[in-house]
Amino acid sequence: MFVAFQLVTGLCQAAWRPAVTGLVSSRGYRGDAPDDTRGDLIEIPLPPWEEKPDEPIDIKRRRLLYESRKRGMLENCILLSIFAKRYLHTMSEKQLQQYDRLINEPSNDWDIYYWATEAQPTPEVYQGEVMDMLKEFTKNRNHEQRLDAPSLEYLDKGSQ
Repeated sequence: MFVAFQLVTGLCQAAWRPAVTGLVSSRGYRGDAPDDTRGDLIEIPLPPWEEKPDEPIDIKRRRLLYESRKRGMLENCILLSIFAKRYLHTMSEKQLQQYDRLINEPSNDWDIYYWATEAQPTPEVYQGEVMDMLKEFTKNRNHEQRLDAPSLEYLDKGSQ
C-alpha cells in the first residue's frame, strides 16, 4: 500500500511540472524575483500589443475602462481602475493612445506599478502626459481611501 501511495504521489508531482520548457518569447510574464535562480523559469507568451487606430473613441474608452479593471494583480486593478474612472472620459485621442500603450504593451504588470509609484524609472516610450497624470494620481495627495476597485456598474454610467 505504501508503494502505491509513493507511485501516485510521484505521478501527481510529475503532473505539476511544466510540459513545455525552454519557451522563449520577446513578450511574456517572467515572474522575476531578486533571489530566483530561474532554474524553473517558464515564459508564458503574450500576443503583441497592436494599436487600434480605427477604433471609435467611445468603444476605446469603454475597452480601456474594462482593461484597467481587469489586471494581473490587485494593486494595479485598484490603481488603474480608479484612475480610469476619473480621467478616461476627459482624455484626448492622443492621451487615450498613450494610456492604451501603457497598460497593454508591457508584459509585466509590476513594471507599470513600479513606474507609477516611481520606484523605478519609466522607459522613454511610456513617458508622456498620461504617465505624468498617473504618477500624480498615485501620490494620492488627498488621502483618499483606495482599498478596492470601483463596482463594474460605472462602465455604463460613465465617470461619477
